[in-house]
Amino acid sequence: MDADAAFAAPIRPLDPAVAESAFAEGRITAINDDVLAVAGSYGDHSRVRVTGATSVWKARATTAADIETGDGLYARGVPLPDGTLAADAVWVNIVNLDATIRGIEKTRLHLAHGHHEIVGNLMAETTSAAYGTASPTADLSRLTIGQSAQVLGAWRPSDGSVDLVRVTVAPGAGRRR
Repeated sequence: MDADAAFAAPIRPLDPAVAESAFAEGRITAINDDVLAVAGSYGDHSRVRVTGATSVWKARATTAADIETGDGLYARGVPLPDGTLAADAVWVNIVNLDATIRGIEKTRLHLAHGHHEIVGNLMAETTSAAYGTASPTADLSRLTIGQSAQVLGAWRPSDGSVDLVRVTVAPGAGRRR
């Protein structure tokens, strides 16, 4: 599972007895065994069950053991009779932002998103850049200050920074002359 799947069109369940997938989103307020209590962005509350079969993404594929109280999530799954969502996929702290690159350091990018300044943490072996429609690459050398970028990553609730998974810039951006 990758982060792009969180933003893809809904997937029809394989089981013909299941009409369609359901979703939950919000901040995790408690964890009881394999059930996450989630406070939604619009005042709703959900319970999300994770199992060994649940795909978990938190800046990379991982397990439910990495999920913490205070994390944000998007979960997709099937509603159970008691109202709990049995999750087949959970994306933890995922962000998809339009930003402007304001600064570049060896281990981070400084980004502006609206009126907010965000620190983007570069992760060795993980962070990639996509220049236009080209495939993502580990070569970040063509990123420049002032470029508009779409940023996909995982938010760190502890300090408000974002672990960068992919930075996509417009076609022709960063092209060497």
